[in-house]
Amino acid sequence: MGSHPGHLMATLLLLLNYGVASIASLHALLTKPDPRSALSWMGVCWLIPIAGPLLYWLFGINRILRHRPFALWLSAASRGVPSGAELAFAADQVRVGAALTRRPLEAGNGIEALHNGEIAFPRMLQAINGATESVWLSTYIFQSDSVGQQFVRALVAANRRGVEVRVLIDGIGEWYTWPLVVPMLRRAGVRAERFLPPRLLPPALSLNCRNHRKILVVDGALAFMGGMNLGGREVGGSTGCGMSDLHFALHGPIVTQLAQTFAEDWAFAAGERLAASLPQPSSGPTTARVITGGPDQDLDKLLLVMLGALSSARRCVQIMTPYFIPPLELVAALQTAALRGVRVSLVLPERSNLRYVDWATLHWLPALVARGVQVHLRRPPFSHAKLFVVDGAYALIGSVNVDTRSLRLNFEIAVEVYDTALCGDLEAFIHGYGEGTAALTFDTLPDRGTLRRVRDALCWLVSPYL
Repeated sequence: MGSHPGHLMATLLLLLNYGVASIASLHALLTKPDPRSALSWMGVCWLIPIAGPLLYWLFGINRILRHRPFALWLSAASRGVPSGAELAFAADQVRVGAALTRRPLEAGNGIEALHNGEIAFPRMLQAINGATESVWLSTYIFQSDSVGQQFVRALVAANRRGVEVRVLIDGIGEWYTWPLVVPMLRRAGVRAERFLPPRLLPPALSLNCRNHRKILVVDGALAFMGGMNLGGREVGGSTGCGMSDLHFALHGPIVTQLAQTFAEDWAFAAGERLAASLPQPSSGPTTARVITGGPDQDLDKLLLVMLGALSSARRCVQIMTPYFIPPLELVAALQTAALRGVRVSLVLPERSNLRYVDWATLHWLPALVARGVQVHLRRPPFSHAKLFVVDGAYALIGSVNVDTRSLRLNFEIAVEVYDTALCGDLEAFIHGYGEGTAALTFDTLPDRGTLRRVRDALCWLVSPYL
């Protein structure tokens, strides 16, 4: 007596589910660096038929292998070693950075903080309009609004006067605006590419592994980097009408390292090798080094740099970030530093533009407050600035949020800075931004009933992918 067709189909689907679940589980077992992550994904693959392995394929495979075909003209030896007040803190941290990056510390840089788009964007546009040789621009979001159009016009004009213009936009971040900027630039003759764009043929959908770096290098001599995307939402932060943010203008030898980072990303996305930038002369008091992070060979570099700095802190640690969903290692380091007597201060938005991230953050706060970490929840306007300052002598500036997405899933960039004057200014900025909001205690933690605690815990549970 033959099998019923429905039974045969059910058997085939069951075998298919076992097969793909086994393959996905084996991949997670062999590639995940954290046993908790591997076990979680294996559970998803087996407990959710068919959809579980599909979810793993979309969100769980986040390792990208990239070769570094150039930039080895940089020596791993540090050419600029901090001295004086910075040295007491910096000796161990210098070794950490050198071992992780194989890039030298560069002395003689000028770094200037630019607050909000109304200050940063005119400076960036002025640089593009004055370019004579090259303009290399990388960003996560490039809006096509009136502010973004100013950059489009400047890039098109630079290209028409013979400047080498290269624009790299993240393949997912591009879709935050409409119409899309890449076709707009291409129609005007500008070479523009997407970083890991979704496509149907051959199929590719890397929802993770986003390029979150924001870099502008002009003529290989002047650079801008930090937390700002390009568009109107970055304007108005000083008046409370928009999002507050922080960007930096850089000149000196550090610009060569920023140009190197762009060139590597461009080669990966566009298949074109750009000429190496010439080393720049000293032009300021700051010692600095570029640190890149990403789900490739740069995995965990930024996290390890932060952990090294926290272990060396003696007086104070100040962190300002728009999104705070820290890995467990970082939570333990913050708690340990506070228990050692270091003043650890976090300045976070009371409400960001991503409510589910805020809810996951709330789940972390009691454990931090219990160990003496000072947490300040800043009322609106929302600040998108990212700063990490230790002992008034060391800072990390750039695109990095204190969350798992930035520290392990995205391609990010930071510049580590050794300069007591600049770090003192950044300390004052963080303190001023948190001023008027007392540090939380158990009595002043946000009131949360049972349902809200469950909501926050559920967001915390999936926080590695928020």
